[in-house]
Amino acid sequence: MSPEPWRRLARAEARIAGRGTTLAGVDEAGRGPLAGPVVAAAVVLAPDRCWEGLDDSKKLAPETREEIFARVMQQARAFSWAVIGPRAIDRSNILRASLEAMRRAIARLRVTPDLVLVDGDRPVPGLACDQRTIVDGDARLLSIAAASVLAKVVRDRIMGRLDRVWPNYGFARHKGYATPEHLAALASHGPCPLHRYSFAPVVELELPLV
Repeated sequence: MSPEPWRRLARAEARIAGRGTTLAGVDEAGRGPLAGPVVAAAVVLAPDRCWEGLDDSKKLAPETREEIFARVMQQARAFSWAVIGPRAIDRSNILRASLEAMRRAIARLRVTPDLVLVDGDRPVPGLACDQRTIVDGDARLLSIAAASVLAKVVRDRIMGRLDRVWPNYGFARHKGYATPEHLAALASHGPCPLHRYSFAPVVELELPLV
């Protein structure tokens, strides 16, 4: 019988650093949508705890993500997140905005890590500690999986609240991704201030005055 996903992720993470090394995982949510912020989260997990159910956020049902989110906030040694909005994304670009959100999340941790495990293939600029990039890290390492859950839940909650401000787009359902529903709403109503004006197809539409 194969081990539970969280045990596999924990063992893979333990092979990266020796005992006593303080690891932080960092991941982001929201690089792909046409609207809303990008959110990054950083997590330092408490050693020797059971993290049953924890896995890559994309593999978890929404109710499971919420349960894991609450457990991480209660039991992790440290956690933090950072949010960068659509105008800042337009001014820089989504890659730079995502990396800056990661940098801010790491800087806000109340525990200073010895090593940061970064999801993806791009290092985070400006870190004072060592870092290691891991492609598909949210599916491979426990701390990054935890960060992926925090980032996803925080962003989903933000989009749910903003759906009440701009109710014509269905943000609570599709979270700003380019679903047929969202594209139809864009065609009918045009973009709102929550949209990323530099993203196709938003850039092709008449932009609101903000």
